[in-house]
Amino acid sequence: MKKVVVKDKMQKCTYALSQPAGKNFDTRFKPQLTPKQMLALGVFGGRYMRDCRKEFPDDWFARAKFYPEGKPGHDEKLNYFEVDASKPLEYWLKKDWIHPQDPRGWFQWYCRYYMGRRTDDDERQIKRWLAMTRHIAQLKKNCIVGDLNCRRKQRQALLHWAYDSRKM
Repeated sequence: MKKVVVKDKMQKCTYALSQPAGKNFDTRFKPQLTPKQMLALGVFGGRYMRDCRKEFPDDWFARAKFYPEGKPGHDEKLNYFEVDASKPLEYWLKKDWIHPQDPRGWFQWYCRYYMGRRTDDDERQIKRWLAMTRHIAQLKKNCIVGDLNCRRKQRQALLHWAYDSRKM
């Protein structure tokens, strides 16, 4: 089992990878995008994961769209749909959706899960991912397939959750 040492602005810890990268996912969990694809498309206003590069493969960041390090805020123009589809960290903390093992939330969990980490939080996070299908239902109900200007905020939110809303 490979150990990963984390030393970034939000966390210092060690965790184990028990599965090969990108393999052996829970049968209910079928993300349409990899973390690398998500970062290249443009997610989270370019703010997410800037100080975590050592934890993940270099090629994930080759085409990542990042907001300049050290600058406060984010830039919605870096998102694929050029809209802000994020809530501030304080909102997620109030909802108790952030757990200490992944202080940056779902996407951090997904990156680590993708790399092969498995934890007792997997069930909760997969259920949260599955709950995003309500947004897919709204796209199907209200948009013509391929109309990327229809419900752009929902489409961006789905990208944040590894659903490829460009194909809906």
